[in-house]
Amino acid sequence: MPEFFIVADIIGIIAFSISGFLIAIKNDLDILGILIASALTALGGGIIRDAILSSAPFAFTSLYPAMTLITTILIAYIFKLYKKTSIERKWVFVVSDTIGLVAFSITGALLAINSEFNFFGIVILSFITAVGGGVTRDVMINQVPTVLISDFYGSIAVIVALLLAGLELIDSLNEVTIVSVAVLSIILRLIAFKREWHLPKLS
Repeated sequence: MPEFFIVADIIGIIAFSISGFLIAIKNDLDILGILIASALTALGGGIIRDAILSSAPFAFTSLYPAMTLITTILIAYIFKLYKKTSIERKWVFVVSDTIGLVAFSITGALLAINSEFNFFGIVILSFITAVGGGVTRDVMINQVPTVLISDFYGSIAVIVALLLAGLELIDSLNEVTIVSVAVLSIILRLIAFKREWHLPKLS
């Protein structure tokens, strides 16, 4: 399902470009900083994923990742997302970040399945694809990566990978079931954010 993979990839790039853009604005970065933060968020996880798969990173071999990134940043600037009120900006960030998280979790899991990785490999590649870019961005701007502290963030990537791996195991992995997993995961993440669900912490 190569077409489905490209669609999921584009959705992830758009969503993570917006979240990277908002994080850059929040940290008062200049134009170059905004571009770098957005690029790391949107493309970083995919580059790490492709390196693990020993293939040339899609961001360096295809035109659509860079074009999608730049177009999204320009649109975000034109519509002045950074001038929204703090509450509106928070939800713009959470929704875009959630969509990007789920989309990249799916692409990572699908590539792992296509490469015939085992169950553990599917989960790890899905997780790295989903959070790798955000972690790289957060390290660059000197803040604790979101995946380590945010409510139910990295858990969503793991859930997506487990569901897709399970569907592949019972030979039920197709466009309909993948979209169903995506919708379920997005809803779960937004509910977790709204209700402030957290994984247990050691006191």
